[in-house]
Amino acid sequence: MSLRGKALLSGCLLAAAIRLAIGITGISQQPAKEAPAGFSTPSFNGAQSVSNGITEPAGDTFALDQQIYEENHSVQTGLGPVYNATACVSCHENPNSGGASQITELRVGHNDENGNFVNPTIFINDGMDTITGRSIVNDRAICPQAQEHIPATENIRALRAALNTLGDGFVEAIDDNTLVAIAERQPEESDGRIHGEVVQAPIFEAPGQTRVGRFGWKDQHSSLLSFIADAYVNEMGVTNRLRPHDVTNVCKITTDPEDHPDNLGLADIDHFAQFIRGTMVPPRDETLAATEAAHRGQRAFIRLGCSSCHVQSIKTAPTGTVVDGGMFTVPEALGDKVIHPFSDFLLHDIGTGDGIVQVGPQDTANKLRTAPLWGLRTKARFMHDLKSLSLENAIERHKGEAREAERRFDELSPEERAALITFLNSL
Repeated sequence: MSLRGKALLSGCLLAAAIRLAIGITGISQQPAKEAPAGFSTPSFNGAQSVSNGITEPAGDTFALDQQIYEENHSVQTGLGPVYNATACVSCHENPNSGGASQITELRVGHNDENGNFVNPTIFINDGMDTITGRSIVNDRAICPQAQEHIPATENIRALRAALNTLGDGFVEAIDDNTLVAIAERQPEESDGRIHGEVVQAPIFEAPGQTRVGRFGWKDQHSSLLSFIADAYVNEMGVTNRLRPHDVTNVCKITTDPEDHPDNLGLADIDHFAQFIRGTMVPPRDETLAATEAAHRGQRAFIRLGCSSCHVQSIKTAPTGTVVDGGMFTVPEALGDKVIHPFSDFLLHDIGTGDGIVQVGPQDTANKLRTAPLWGLRTKARFMHDLKSLSLENAIERHKGEAREAERRFDELSPEERAALITFLNSL
């Protein structure tokens, strides 16, 4: 080959490498750094907490953000009328504030004559009032009249675990194109078996605009503020500027919206968002991760095909990137960072779908977001419904798009299985 030909070939290979880098992790003008990792938000001891270095609004502190995240609500401060918990930390506390939980929420509904999912109609107050327009059914109420019960007509019924929120500021900072590129390359990598679905989710703080969903089991939210505002009213019954109305007024004594700005001009949802954006990513057990068994297990993880969906490394968007419909600018603390979530944040059908449709089209009924595996070792129960009591059982429940990976797992020797579990226990 001539020198010119070699130069052209080298240029093509370089261009391909650059395109691959863009498709996998995004690209920016600044060199990427590892995102800070640590379980650094001890519950109810915000004075000892350490943020990822995010800049706080004037007068605010990370400790104050955490304190408000942990505050319990009462009926007088807007709790209910229907709710699941009295504070954010009630569902997000393992191993510290912002983490995952053993708590599950209830989702129900039914299919119409065409097989399309329909949200339930829940009768309360002896049938005199109804709650409609949402799939969630709350376990608690501030009075007996408001208590929700599941009608026999709602025969789709599912439990979902409360999700980890540590490190979600970095997830919010992932560029849409990065997630789209991951979805586009999956069929080619898996001979067409794996094909993550991208959902465009509304941005409440930017009405009429959407972004690639990444929060919630159905990717129903794309911004943290939207996710938080929705959870505040649906999980705690506290109305706010983005979700200003309760689902029922039965027994209600407060006036909407119930979340008011404080003397800093920040409402609770702003403090919640600032707290979550300021958390570090869940760290690995570095001692266990350094063992030869964990290294063998990681190689097996890749060989089985698990890493197609449980993507190990993703790069966040450059500092200064405007996201969330123009309502949030990626700060230095979150931009140009490499994270290791072991997730693609896309929807997949792995045979464990709950039948519920939220923001996505009807084909998402039996799809769920790939569960990020960072922080996995802090959990005793696994999968979206927490019904798996061992990692082996969780893996064996993978069917559908993950059927081939599960089949390969079945063929592992006992030693290879043990190594794989060691690797997972290091996450």
